[in-house]
Amino acid sequence: MRALALLLLVLPGPVMAQVAVTSPRPERVAVTVYRDLNRGNRALERNWLNGYALISEARTIAIPAGESELRFEGVASGIIPQSAIVAGVPEGLLERNRDALLLSAGSLIDRSLGQRVSLRRTDRATGKVVTEDAIVRTGSQSGVVLQTAAGIEALRCSGLAETLAYDRVPPGLSARPTLSVRVRARQALQATVTLSYLATGFDWQADYVATLSPDERRLELRAWLTLASTDDTSFVDATTQAVAGRVNREDAEVPDAEAPPIRLQCWPQGTTSEIETEQPGFPPPPPPPPPMAAAPAMESAQDIVVTGMRVMKANREQLGDLQLYRIPEQVTVAANAQKQVGLIDQPTVRVTPVYTFLLTADAPDEVNATLVLRTQNRAAEGLGLPLPAGRVVVMREGGPRPLLIGEGSLDDKTIGEKVEVALDDVPGVRARLVRTAPERFRLDLSNDRSVPVAVEVKLLLADGKRISADGKLVRRDGDTLWIVTVPANGRAQLAYRLKD
Repeated sequence: MRALALLLLVLPGPVMAQVAVTSPRPERVAVTVYRDLNRGNRALERNWLNGYALISEARTIAIPAGESELRFEGVASGIIPQSAIVAGVPEGLLERNRDALLLSAGSLIDRSLGQRVSLRRTDRATGKVVTEDAIVRTGSQSGVVLQTAAGIEALRCSGLAETLAYDRVPPGLSARPTLSVRVRARQALQATVTLSYLATGFDWQADYVATLSPDERRLELRAWLTLASTDDTSFVDATTQAVAGRVNREDAEVPDAEAPPIRLQCWPQGTTSEIETEQPGFPPPPPPPPPMAAAPAMESAQDIVVTGMRVMKANREQLGDLQLYRIPEQVTVAANAQKQVGLIDQPTVRVTPVYTFLLTADAPDEVNATLVLRTQNRAAEGLGLPLPAGRVVVMREGGPRPLLIGEGSLDDKTIGEKVEVALDDVPGVRARLVRTAPERFRLDLSNDRSVPVAVEVKLLLADGKRISADGKLVRRDGDTLWIVTVPANGRAQLAYRLKD
């Protein structure tokens, strides 16, 4: 009896099933978007975003005593699982997993292998419905094979309208991207857990709109902060910000979330046909909720005025060597969408317009100039703030409304740097190069504008050649330049020859 009692003491008790606790959505969320630095000043590719976001979510979760699985539904589909940090769990984490398999017709089949499901058949002629039990024997990608009381058969190959019905969703499947962690707690408690992680599929850019005064000496410069997302998850009422600057970060592989369809195979009369379809009755994952409308912009010192209306403006903050642009109100970063808020409002920027040409001996007969708007990023010139890289649309005042004169780009500029915006192929100022002899040329400039214009012509020479033009040329940064002012509705001419 004593030996038996000892044996009973060391025998393990029944294994308790691990409890799963699901958090369907965060109570609060913050989204910080970082640019794709390899893109430079090129425009966003809407369907191919290579920036990323730091997402921080606060969730209140009831954690049971013992070991349990916490499931965070509604995380970004581009989550980088190895970057996830979970804070607020009193005794820490045991493990974490990213559930990449989403709820779909194919995943329901694959997670039900060897399980009993309901096979529902409808006679197309009579409408009679017959339901019977079936066991799933093969997965979604190899042709769905079922075992019924009548034997083995392939799904949708009987000629009747067939569908499968499940009494529950198999464990581990969710209609939305999910991160799960396994935790242990000594006692049941309710905790506010903070989940932070990096996610791919985000980017942002600065979009500038510049309006040039009629004399081309002043520029009204405004910029929009454009946030873009190709993620399948919407972040509603998020504290949102963007970061400019170079962040040292290594690329990480992110497995795509899977929602496989069903591949059906039938072989009546010795033939095989193959159809890939989403089985009726098993809908694909539901679309994300529609984005909530942003709150109306408040008239405050943080707003800017565009055509008589107030526009919410992001606040700039210094973050070490980086620039942080914080949107002052909570907004929705919607799935597969983009959002714009004000970024910069500089009403009077002093610029120097210069019309430039780059010419070789085989230049075409006549070319239009490139208009370069030059200034310094200083307060004295009407700037004096960091300028993120982006595209620039340049308008010119005139008539009842401004007119588009060209588009250019802007690299990242810090305070004090020289700023140039170049607009190619601007009509009105032209150059014509004429060969008057084998080594002699005449360069004719024409200006059909009503104001004088400053022109710089860079002459490219073949190796070993020099140029002579009676002292009218200058050397700057190793280039040979002709710098001249062409009068209003006037012309200028340069004759030069090449020498060895």
